[in-house]
Amino acid sequence: MITPEVIARINELAQKQKNGVLNDSEKKEQAQLRRLYIDNIKKQVKAQLDSVTVVPHSETCGCGCHAKH
Repeated sequence: MITPEVIARINELAQKQKNGVLNDSEKKEQAQLRRLYIDNIKKQVKAQLDSVTVVPHSETCGCGCHAKH
Protein backbone atom coordinates (compact mmCIF):
# COMPACT_ATOMS: atom_id res chain seq x y z
CA MET A 1 0.00 0.00 0.00
CA ILE A 2 1.22 3.45 -0.83
CA THR A 3 1.19 5.67 2.22
CA PRO A 4 2.28 9.29 2.60
CA GLU A 5 5.38 7.93 4.37
CA VAL A 6 6.29 5.78 1.36
CA ILE A 7 5.88 8.73 -0.99
CA ALA A 8 7.97 10.88 1.34
CA ARG A 9 10.71 8.25 1.35
CA ILE A 10 10.62 7.97 -2.46
CA ASN A 11 11.01 11.75 -2.69
CA GLU A 12 13.79 11.76 -0.09
CA LEU A 13 15.74 9.13 -2.01
CA ALA A 14 15.14 10.99 -5.29
CA GLN A 15 16.58 14.15 -3.73
CA LYS A 16 19.61 12.24 -2.47
CA GLN A 17 20.07 10.75 -5.94
CA LYS A 18 19.87 14.19 -7.49
CA ASN A 19 22.59 15.37 -5.10
CA GLY A 20 24.71 12.30 -5.88
CA VAL A 21 24.84 10.89 -2.35
CA LEU A 22 22.81 7.69 -2.77
CA ASN A 23 24.59 4.55 -1.53
CA ASP A 24 24.03 1.03 -2.88
CA SER A 25 21.49 -0.02 -0.24
CA GLU A 26 19.51 3.18 -0.83
CA LYS A 27 19.57 2.54 -4.59
CA LYS A 28 18.13 -0.90 -3.95
CA GLU A 29 15.48 0.54 -1.62
CA GLN A 30 14.63 3.23 -4.18
CA ALA A 31 14.12 0.62 -6.90
CA GLN A 32 11.87 -1.46 -4.62
CA LEU A 33 9.79 1.57 -3.60
CA ARG A 34 9.43 2.73 -7.19
CA ARG A 35 8.32 -0.76 -8.25
CA LEU A 36 5.79 -0.81 -5.39
CA TYR A 37 4.47 2.60 -6.49
CA ILE A 38 4.23 1.65 -10.17
CA ASP A 39 2.54 -1.67 -9.38
CA ASN A 40 0.02 0.15 -7.20
CA ILE A 41 -0.79 2.64 -9.97
CA LYS A 42 -1.18 -0.17 -12.51
CA LYS A 43 -3.52 -1.98 -10.13
CA GLN A 44 -5.65 1.16 -9.74
CA VAL A 45 -5.82 1.73 -13.50
CA LYS A 46 -6.74 -1.91 -14.13
CA ALA A 47 -9.51 -1.76 -11.50
CA GLN A 48 -10.85 1.42 -13.08
CA LEU A 49 -10.81 -0.06 -16.57
CA ASP A 50 -12.40 -3.30 -15.37
CA SER A 51 -15.31 -1.32 -13.96
CA VAL A 52 -16.03 0.46 -17.25
CA THR A 53 -19.15 -0.69 -19.03
CA VAL A 54 -19.89 -0.04 -22.67
CA VAL A 55 -23.29 1.45 -23.28
CA PRO A 56 -24.76 0.92 -26.73
CA HIS A 57 -25.24 4.12 -28.66
CA SER A 58 -28.00 4.56 -31.20
CA GLU A 59 -28.82 7.17 -33.79
CA THR A 60 -32.02 7.99 -31.92
CA CYS A 61 -30.38 8.70 -28.56
CA GLY A 62 -30.99 12.43 -28.72
CA CYS A 63 -27.46 13.47 -27.77
CA GLY A 64 -26.93 15.35 -31.01
CA CYS A 65 -23.86 13.45 -32.12
CA HIS A 66 -25.66 12.25 -35.23
CA ALA A 67 -27.15 15.61 -36.13
CA LYS A 68 -27.05 16.36 -39.80
CA HIS A 69 -25.54 19.69 -40.83
